[in-house]
Parts: sequence; structure tokens; C-alpha cells
Amino acid sequence: MKKVLIILSALAAVACAAPKENTLTKAEMADGWELLFDGQTLNGWRSFNAPTLLGDSWVVEDGAIFTTGKGDDAHGYIVTEKVFENFDLKWDWKLSKGGNSGMIYHVQEGPAFSVPYVTGPEYQIIDDENYAEMNGGYVLEPWQRCAVDYAMYVPDFDTAPYIKPAGEWNTSEIIFDNGHVTYLINGKVTVEFDAWTPDWFARKDSGKWNNAPEYGVSRRGVMCFQDHGYPAWFRNIKVKELPSKSVEEELFNGKDLTGWINYGTELWYVDEEGNLVCESGPDKGYGYFATEKYYNNFDLSLEFKQEANGNSGVFIRSTVDGTKVSGWQVEVAPKGNDTGGIYESYGRGWLIQIPDEKENILKEGEWNTLRVLCEGDRVQTWLNGEPMVDITDDKIGAGNGRIALQIHDGGGIKVRWRNLKVKTL
Repeated sequence: MKKVLIILSALAAVACAAPKENTLTKAEMADGWELLFDGQTLNGWRSFNAPTLLGDSWVVEDGAIFTTGKGDDAHGYIVTEKVFENFDLKWDWKLSKGGNSGMIYHVQEGPAFSVPYVTGPEYQIIDDENYAEMNGGYVLEPWQRCAVDYAMYVPDFDTAPYIKPAGEWNTSEIIFDNGHVTYLINGKVTVEFDAWTPDWFARKDSGKWNNAPEYGVSRRGVMCFQDHGYPAWFRNIKVKELPSKSVEEELFNGKDLTGWINYGTELWYVDEEGNLVCESGPDKGYGYFATEKYYNNFDLSLEFKQEANGNSGVFIRSTVDGTKVSGWQVEVAPKGNDTGGIYESYGRGWLIQIPDEKENILKEGEWNTLRVLCEGDRVQTWLNGEPMVDITDDKIGAGNGRIALQIHDGGGIKVRWRNLKVKTL
């Protein structure tokens, strides 16, 4: 009897020590972890591209977020209300037989994006073992299998022994640390890679995402679960935000146009002295020359020399569609036209212009130095070392996008650029 009581007491102690679902331990809370699901409600979640949770596809069932499988490729996504940049994300999941889902992160929203995966990388969640049986014999490609970086990076080993079968709980993890990315399944690393490297862009531009220009280039965004037409369950969803690291980059190498995208038909080229030149082409239209990557908080410095009509500009946190730009322009223009001021394209127009007495700081026909400090809601500019404007604006703070150089329409414009350097904050 004594031995029985000891065994029962030990079992009771183990039961009491078992972690409760959808909770954090004291150690996790002290380490900065937060829950994204409280186990009872969908507070903190909403439908993609919507201010609230729409429809009845997503519910809470037995302490898990449950998607009923009413969604499809075009519909059925829920996203976090909160935006994340660098993070360690963990969650448990299980699928119905032959099921398909995913966790998509750094997702951008807006009318230009009909689905999350054209902007956000996806940790694939799928029932490798039974998918073909339940889906007309379709055999998954390696880049479609579970725990891969969908259509980008695949494991170099068979993940099957590490994935539990349909109907059983698995634990997944994504660590996004300033561009270094690690995926895990049940404690096993499946893929590890660095975003925004030449290899990353080569994969992006040669495969499924070659017609998705905004795929994966954002440094921040919402997190998203996918309803791909199959029942799926998620619980113990927790995240720890990681600090951003300051990195200094040369945006222009002085040799070629690597790292940039040309929008429009105007001319961008490198001259014999290693300067970047923008020049009006035969169409005499607007043109934009944008970084491949997004930059949110940064300290940018560059030099420019205006030749002929020097009407140009530096766009921050901006997106470009054709030659339509959405974002904010730090003006670069002939004297008397507010070089260093900030203009909002397709919106409020001038947000802040420079004082008239500062117009003479611009050196026409000579090299000028422009500095732009963009951090949160605040933007500051300097021209040739002199402060020009200082503005705090919540719309700029919510912006997300590329750094871009502009050539104005009208023809007859030529500007040279050099020493383009950025320090991320």
C-alpha cells in the first residue's frame, strides 16, 4: 500500500507540473515571450485586409484556433493585429488527413495584395504522407512539402521521421533574426538561410515569385494562418520579439545597377567616373530607381549633382507600381523648390517645406550631401550638413517600403548620384 501511495503521489506531482495549454511559464514571461492566442477567444486576430474577423471559417474549439476548411487559395486567412519584425515564433498544429495550411509572416496588406503569400514567406504546413491520396493523386514537389520555406528553400534530408501523422500535434518554430532565418519541426532544424542575399534573390526571381515583386522583401509585417480548404488546429502560439541590429550598407557599388529595380522608361546608368546617372529618356516621363529591399528605420546619406534641370527626389518607405509611387519624397529640385522638404505622393502633398532662408544652402551644379534620418514616426533631413526639416507623422511611421530615387517628368533632366550609404537602425 505504501508503494502504491508513493506511485500515485508521483503521478499527481507530474500531472500538476504539466504545462497548461496556451499559457506562459514564469521563465518565459521573464524572457520576453507573449501569447498570440489566449485559448478562449480570437482577440488579437482579424481577417486579412479587413479591420475585423469576417465569416465563420475561424473559431475556437477545445482550446485551439480551428479553421473549418471553408477557405481556399483566394480566401480564408487570419492575421495578427500586431506587426512583427525580428522574432522567435513557436506554435503547435495538427491537420486533418491530407490537409494543407501554412504560417505566412511579414505579410503586407492593401488593395494591391489580394492574398498574403505574394508578400510574405510561408512556412509550409501539409500532410505529406496522405496528400496525394486525398487530392486526386497529386504528388508534392520537394518545395511544397511540410516545414519548407515554400517555393524557396528545402531541407537536405527526409523530414518524414520528424513529423507526426495527421491528427497528432506537431510543434513548429520560425526564428527570424535580422534576415537570418531558421525553421524547425518538433525540435529539428529543417531549413536555415539568409534573406536578401544574392542567392535569395536568385531563387525569388527564377521561380514561383518572379512575378511577385514585393514577395519577401519587407522587414516587418503581420503574421498569418492559412485556411487552404482543410480543417486545421493551432494552439500554444507564442512569440518573442528579437532586437534589431544596426547594419551599414553601400546601396550603390559604383560599377553596375546591382541591388536596384528600374521602374519606367527613363535612363539610369553608371558613368565613367562610377557615378549613378538618371537622365530623361524619349518618353520624358516619371521614372523611379528603387532598392530591391525595404528599409524602415535608417540613416541615409548620399551625394547628388544636378545637371540641366535637376528636378528629382529621394523616396522613403515607398512602393512603386509601374510609375505610380506611394510614399514620401525628400525633395531634390532646383533652387527655390524646397530641396530637403518632404512631400507625400498621391495623398496630402507637401507635409513640410524648408524655410525660404535655407534655399541658398543648395549648391547648383556642384556636389551636395543629403542626409535622411527616418526612425518611427520621425523624419529629419540635412543638406550639406545644415538641418532642413524635422517632422513627426504617424502615417509615415506606419509606412513600409523601399528607398527610391526619382526622375521627374517633362524631359531635360539629368542628375548624378554617388556615395549612397544607409545604416539600418
